[in-house]
Amino acid sequence: MNSSLVVFLKEVRENIRDRRTVINTLLVGPLMAPLIFVLLINTLVTRELSKAEKPLSLPVAGAQYAPNLIAALKQSNVEIKEAPADPEAAVRNQDADVVLRIGADFAKAWDKGEPAQVEMIYDASQQDARGPTERLKKLIEAYAQRTGALRLLARGLSPSILKPVAIAERDQSTPQSRAGLMFAMLPYFFILGGFIGGMALAIDTTAGERERQSLEPLLANPVPRWKILGGKLMATTAFAITTVLLSILAFAVVGQFMPTAKIGMTLTLGARFVAATLFVMLPLAALLAALQTLVAAFAKSYREAQTYLSLLMFVPIIPTLLLSVMPIKTQLWMYAVPLMGQQVTIIRLMRGDAVPDSALAISFVCTAIAAFIACAITARIYRSERLAISA
Repeated sequence: MNSSLVVFLKEVRENIRDRRTVINTLLVGPLMAPLIFVLLINTLVTRELSKAEKPLSLPVAGAQYAPNLIAALKQSNVEIKEAPADPEAAVRNQDADVVLRIGADFAKAWDKGEPAQVEMIYDASQQDARGPTERLKKLIEAYAQRTGALRLLARGLSPSILKPVAIAERDQSTPQSRAGLMFAMLPYFFILGGFIGGMALAIDTTAGERERQSLEPLLANPVPRWKILGGKLMATTAFAITTVLLSILAFAVVGQFMPTAKIGMTLTLGARFVAATLFVMLPLAALLAALQTLVAAFAKSYREAQTYLSLLMFVPIIPTLLLSVMPIKTQLWMYAVPLMGQQVTIIRLMRGDAVPDSALAISFVCTAIAAFIACAITARIYRSERLAISA
């Protein structure tokens, strides 16, 4: 039997025996992120929809100066309450989301046909205040438009003269592409899943065996060290890509329980998505396995390797942050950059956009080249006699 295959089977068997590692890697990791994601999305959507359906509780100061406006707000499911003595302090202390203040000169300006001013007192930094504030603003604007239209009609003029240009909106988005905004972090979960899936095995097969002093007898066998390394990397890559597959399947299942349809979105992760994502993630899993093994080779203990790899974990988030903060048009060269290529591919597939086979091939080949270089560097480290020496 091939030496690399023997090492591969050995590492896989030993890792499976460690039930805690298997549970954390193949169950907790792939399932925890989807469950948390579903709980967050369901909570946020349900909360916002329930708030939109409930009457808007609105403290109003000076309601007696604008009875028509108050009547219109009541008809729009707004519950008028007495305003606090200090509206600004009430908003700052989160005792009220928004307070409407109507001045004593409102009636005079209204009778003269001049713009009558009202004040909306709110705190834009408070997340809970955004919904009620926008809702109140739209209600007041709608009331102002209706009143303006009636004034024009009373003077024998058409309200359309106030809109010399009409905008006909042609939204090209689809429910699937709109979901890309909400699930923009999904690629990072898959990439991070691949990282975490192979991390424990990468540490154990290098720093762990070095600490247990079992690496030296293994390297003393009359077998080329690159074959030993190949078996270890294959085992690490296998666990990493398995974690990615489980993460994809978990998100595909829990996506059916998200209330995305209520907000005009849909999350569909079909066979095409699963196959293409696994295709581009396979060389990345090998690249991450090689980098993790390389970093772990410089550690003399399991705990030290965990510290080093925890810092390396921040690398996959860089493309995610860049594409989130600076959204740019996808170009062909992006598929050639490891991590970014996978990020772009997963996002476009999730949006339902067509990803050419050539782009998938470029992402696979370029990441595979990077993985080969990382493996070559790691193999060079494995040839060192100092690798087998424990602290």
